[in-house]
Parts: sequence; structure tokens; C-alpha cells
Amino acid sequence: MPATLPQPVMSADDINAFIAENYPHLNGQTRDYEVVSVAPGACTVRLNATERHLRPGDTVSGPCLFTLADIGGYACVLAHVGREALAVTTNLNITFMRKAGPGAVLGRTRLLKLGKSLAMFDIELVAGEDEAVIAHATGTYALPSKHAVK
Repeated sequence: MPATLPQPVMSADDINAFIAENYPHLNGQTRDYEVVSVAPGACTVRLNATERHLRPGDTVSGPCLFTLADIGGYACVLAHVGREALAVTTNLNITFMRKAGPGAVLGRTRLLKLGKSLAMFDIELVAGEDEAVIAHATGTYALPSKHAVK
């Protein structure tokens, strides 16, 4: 974690509205994926997993968890750099540790580095009453240049 934590410039509500506006296909009429909190250098996202997110065996599918990890990184970057739709994932690695059933899956995201052109993060996905870690991911986002040639 950086010595001095970056301060957020967007709230959870701001990010949810931005995502709904720019990525309406993500949730449609539901709010399956959402940002629940923002803090200096961090944010928390949630997947409200229903039967449509499950694979056989009543397990939240890997693609849904991967999506939550990517949203966590994107939301955390947005929270700290502002409304930047062109920030893009350049790398995302995930390790699945145990299964999660229907219900809330939380993603606790930390910014590890926030530079001029790259942001690095990690995210811990937890589920169940005991909030057991079900997956861990690390990722990098490329930030667009403020001086890009048009």
C-alpha cells in the first residue's frame, strides 16, 4: 500500500450512477453489481448473487466472480481519478479458493499503486456469514493520457 493513501474524488453513489450511465448492459434493471463504499485508497463492491449467477451445484460461477473483481478494480480507480470511462484493464489474475452460494459476495479492493499511466490493485472476495475468502485477484488498469493526440 502506498505510504500516503490517495483521497477519493467520487462517492459510491457517483460511481454507481457513472457505471449505470456508461455500462447499462451490466445490470440492466437490477443492481446485481454495485459499489457499496469508498475510502482513501480503497473501495468495496458487492455482487448480489441470485440463481442467474449460479453454475450447477449452487455455486456462484467463476465468470461472475471475475466480473466482480474487475468491477472492484475499475470502481476503485474511478473513485480516485474521477470520471474516466477510458481506463482499461490491462491485466487481471484471479485465484479461486472456495465456493460461494447465492447471496452477497463482497469485494474489498485496495489500490497498490496509482501512477500517471497505470493503477495497480488487489481485491479479496468474501462470502457467507463468516466472510470466508473465496477468491483473491490482482490487476492493473491503464489510465488514458491527459495529453493524448486526437
